[in-house]
Amino acid sequence: MTGAMWWGVAAALSANVLYSSGFVLEKRALSALPSLSARRPLRLLRLLLGSPLWIGGSLALAAGFAAQLVVYRTLPMAAAQGLFVSGLVLLLLLSSLLLGERLSARERYATAGILAALLMVVASLGPGADTVSRTAPALSVLLLSGASLTAGLLLYAAAERRSARRRHAAPPAGVTHAVAVGLVYGVSSLAIKGVSAHLAPGAPADSALALAATPYPYLLLITGAAGLVMSQTALQRCRASLVVPVCTTTSCLYTATLGSLAFGESLPGDPLRLTLLVAGAALALTVLLALSLPSARPPAATEGGAP
Repeated sequence: MTGAMWWGVAAALSANVLYSSGFVLEKRALSALPSLSARRPLRLLRLLLGSPLWIGGSLALAAGFAAQLVVYRTLPMAAAQGLFVSGLVLLLLLSSLLLGERLSARERYATAGILAALLMVVASLGPGADTVSRTAPALSVLLLSGASLTAGLLLYAAAERRSARRRHAAPPAGVTHAVAVGLVYGVSSLAIKGVSAHLAPGAPADSALALAATPYPYLLLITGAAGLVMSQTALQRCRASLVVPVCTTTSCLYTATLGSLAFGESLPGDPLRLTLLVAGAALALTVLLALSLPSARPPAATEGGAP
């Protein structure tokens, strides 16, 4: 690997630590807050900004975002997703040690399947996968982003309606919520990729003008606002050790496949590598579908929410 790519790897690992720590801090803060609702975003924002612990977690996530900008300038999108996956292991460890969350046997197997699926996606990268694209057709990005955001918001609304009908039942597992948030964050990854390509550290004014003429900063604002409301309500109600891996899997697969296509970082032409990519995506989708099925017995872990 080149020196720039080593910087990308270091930035990806740093982003993993920051993201995992940020999610755990936010989960701890959310457990002490009143019940949040995506239908009341201003109240949600007021409650969040009143929690110093939540602010600390959000600052860690913001630092992870800055590290992600470096990653997308130096590594292709599909390769970056493989490095981001290692953060799931740290997240599960921190969730167990600091949040007291425990996965059921089915969820442990599912987590192993998720890791295997994403590793298959990484293994599908060919020798020419070090090509880092800088541009994408604006119309393609807008069409893809619009369809993905619509799907994510509709899926989240459906999950919220099911939760409302089951108000006195056990808390939701959070798989549907997490997939919806993952779609939103997948679009956010496209926007981060686009922003990183237009950054010129020596010419901030020129960078700002160039970015203003692209859809990327506006997509970041939309996905930032939607992702904040959706992810915080999901984290409060459900276990971080399940929500974050499912959300990350959805976002990583989205970025490694559709994102790579949008930015012209082509899918592998070798039949074996293409099979690995398709099989990895199919395995991940199968795991997500299996997780969404009702469990015969809820796990003994804390589900989250206010005690």
